[in-house]
Amino acid sequence: MFMGEFQHNIDNKGRVIIPAKFREELGNTFIITRGLDKSLFVYPISEWQQIEQKLKSLPFTRSDARKFTRFFFSGATECEVDKQGRVSIPMNLRNYAELSKECIFIGVSNRVEIWSKSNWNNYYQESEASFNDIAETIIDFDL
Repeated sequence: MFMGEFQHNIDNKGRVIIPAKFREELGNTFIITRGLDKSLFVYPISEWQQIEQKLKSLPFTRSDARKFTRFFFSGATECEVDKQGRVSIPMNLRNYAELSKECIFIGVSNRVEIWSKSNWNNYYQESEASFNDIAETIIDFDL
């Protein structure tokens, strides 16, 4: 399970260090694709295969299913970690997520998300204000 928040800088060649805490569970090879809210989603190969099976089961006759799967799969790329613990993020994904210098990595259960620092800060501030209200309406923690 992925959790936590880490900051790393992306270099001019599009390389960024994968946080050590995430590297072991991701493995040396994993998938990066376009995520939601201008973020990138990073999946271990085993998790990607499960997602692929779920998306294959969507009805291709539905326009929204075709749009989502095209968007999601066309951005997907298999990445390998180099000896310094870095991965090279393709330009199309960097552009989509607006990654330029400071990147935020967050663990979200079965995946890692990569955000630009400014996009993450904006998203966090917007979400923080409604966190309690959202929690009350979507889940009963039953603690």
